Amino acid sequence: MTRRPRASVRAASGPDRHVTRADPADLEALSQVIADAFHDLPPSRWLIPDPAARQEIFPGYFRLHVEHALASGVVQTTTGRDAAALWLPAGDDTARQPPDYPTRLATATSPWTSRFLAFDAALDQRHPAGIPHRHLAILAVRPGQQGQGTGTALLRAYHRVLDRDAHVPAYLEAASEHTRSIYLRHGYADHGPPIRLPGGPVMYPMWREPPPADDADTSGAGPEELAAP
Repeated sequence: MTRRPRASVRAASGPDRHVTRADPADLEALSQVIADAFHDLPPSRWLIPDPAARQEIFPGYFRLHVEHALASGVVQTTTGRDAAALWLPAGDDTARQPPDYPTRLATATSPWTSRFLAFDAALDQRHPAGIPHRHLAILAVRPGQQGQGTGTALLRAYHRVLDRDAHVPAYLEAASEHTRSIYLRHGYADHGPPIRLPGGPVMYPMWREPPPADDADTSGAGPEELAAP
């Protein structure tokens, strides 16, 4: 398949740091990137304790979420397709789940579906309501590319769009204390106590307010590259 050219913006120094908006042609590749990146996270081990089953099931599970974000939000990636950031509008009447999600979830995750339903319920219970915002549902970088600034490049690029154009807060659930510490450095703050998965690890709800309009960074990604939904 010939990939159509797309506008991109250099968001950080170093090789392959061009941030661009993904399209449906990237669905399978980015689903696998997320599955590989999330394989060993504590919530992932809680969802599917068996590593082999996790490796088999995760690509199809994350495909549901990438597909939904492509249709209803923004999916960022890089020119090398080695990372993905899934941003969704939230806090209003926007659908937060893909169409036919319960049925498709059961198909993708059986026999572990009950764990995934409990995971969704735990996160939904704490998700802010009534305040329009953007939900960073997933930020993942391919193993082997982590620690090189790729995730930071994606994060900063979309923060610029949110701060300059949409001017709305952002929300996420950090999967570990380590990732929480990273988001703290990017302007996020804890949003209440941690979320404890039933009998399992904790996740950290976090919230970022946009800076005052006069302080917003106007450099970098423009609306034609990473327009906020």
